[in-house]
Amino acid sequence: MAQQAPTRDPLPTDVRPWPALFALCLGFFMILVDTTIVTVATPAIISDLHTDVNNVVWVTSAYLLAYAVPVLITGRLGDRFGPKNLYLVGLTVFTLASLWCGLTTSIEMLIIARVFQGLGASMLTPQTMAVITRIFPSDRRGQAMALWGATAGVATLVGPILGGVLVDALGWEWIFFINVPVGLIGFFLAVRLVPRLPTHTHRFDWLGVALSGVGMFCLVYGIQQGHKYHWNGWITASIAAGVVLFALFVLWQSKNRLEPLVPLHLFSDRNFSISNFSISTMSFTATAMGFPTMLYAQLVRGYSPLQSALLFVPMAVMSIVLAPIVGKFTDKVHPRTLTGMGFAVTAFAVFLISRALTPTGPVWHILGAMLVLGIGMAGVWAPLAATATRNLPMQLAGAGSGVYNATRQVGAVLGSAAIAVLIDSRIAAHGLSGGAEPDGALQQLPAVVRDPFSQAMADAMLLPAAVLVLGLVSVLFFQLPRHLTPRQAPQPDTTETPEPALD
Repeated sequence: MAQQAPTRDPLPTDVRPWPALFALCLGFFMILVDTTIVTVATPAIISDLHTDVNNVVWVTSAYLLAYAVPVLITGRLGDRFGPKNLYLVGLTVFTLASLWCGLTTSIEMLIIARVFQGLGASMLTPQTMAVITRIFPSDRRGQAMALWGATAGVATLVGPILGGVLVDALGWEWIFFINVPVGLIGFFLAVRLVPRLPTHTHRFDWLGVALSGVGMFCLVYGIQQGHKYHWNGWITASIAAGVVLFALFVLWQSKNRLEPLVPLHLFSDRNFSISNFSISTMSFTATAMGFPTMLYAQLVRGYSPLQSALLFVPMAVMSIVLAPIVGKFTDKVHPRTLTGMGFAVTAFAVFLISRALTPTGPVWHILGAMLVLGIGMAGVWAPLAATATRNLPMQLAGAGSGVYNATRQVGAVLGSAAIAVLIDSRIAAHGLSGGAEPDGALQQLPAVVRDPFSQAMADAMLLPAAVLVLGLVSVLFFQLPRHLTPRQAPQPDTTETPEPALD
């Protein structure tokens, strides 16, 4: 504890950490719900705006791109101008953009409005993690991060459920309109409860922002549009340009002696590096699995949006029930134990879901797999967030939280793009490219094509399951966090006390 005191900023005397955390988590919950809430509304948007699956996937991808790219620098902006100020600005932009989304009448305007939503989310998100790092001491930060991580996990799961209720009862526009009153409440609570913290002067790496932003767009555009344009030369060039720009970004970060956008020395901490990689695999899965599940439920089984969303209820319930239990162990147990079990169970559950996507199989097979999925995810979100930020120095709280949230969003972006490609290719592989994919009218598919369409969706679900295996392997290399080692330090001392008697 004595070693941590010099690194902590002086805080206002009236800081109440837990009320501040609850206020921050409300806004954080809202923007993460919007990451997955569109999936359940996909068929309704296709029908109402007369578009196709690939364009509707861009409604999610545009949001995630605009969310992921600036988040590296918005964390620094919070350090410079105050995390509370950036949080309030981001919440305002997000709320107004949500109103715009609900009022749009074309797929193009909806995608543009979602870009502004993503920009607001990028300003808001890193401030939540940075404030937690700065107002909670290290020995209590795990419980706080457990709530933050559980918020991320539960929001990702609640999105489809809430979306189903709103789409079925009021229309797809209301998945965006609902953000307006929630945003107003969140703004009021943040003004009252979130403290103003000391600021730090930063230089801003605009070249790094440009390289990472353009590189991410080129990569995602190439992946997502590849199948549509038959992987022609332009698509290949786009993907290659994205890879090259990312390589240049990393090179520039290593050469920038002033203040790089991503301080690479953060990755010298093994747990921080592993947490960033593994959270990207989990975000990939959480985003990717929603599309085939919702398309199957509504187009094969003929479920309404609400009925489709209810498939996710066991997952959400288990995550909510287990979140406080996992939080109690996050500060006490080796992160390898919690996250290893979490990834293993989650990967198994996604595989079970893929096997359950049949035209006439019992629905309890899907519900049971969703329940297992909730158990697994509860062991991933919170422990990863706590482990990633455990050893962050206070002056790098904004940068570290920005990197963590950026990698989380990069995983979601790639998951959205990759699953769109795979769905298209598997539909074509099963001989349904001409008529199985909805392109205007929202209705159950003819009986003759339900089986091959189900097989295509089941095949697509194997991708997120495989990506989770990579996350499982990575977390096995976690080290024991520093805050746990002092508790074990007295034991070696007691064994050494008899040594003077040997002289």
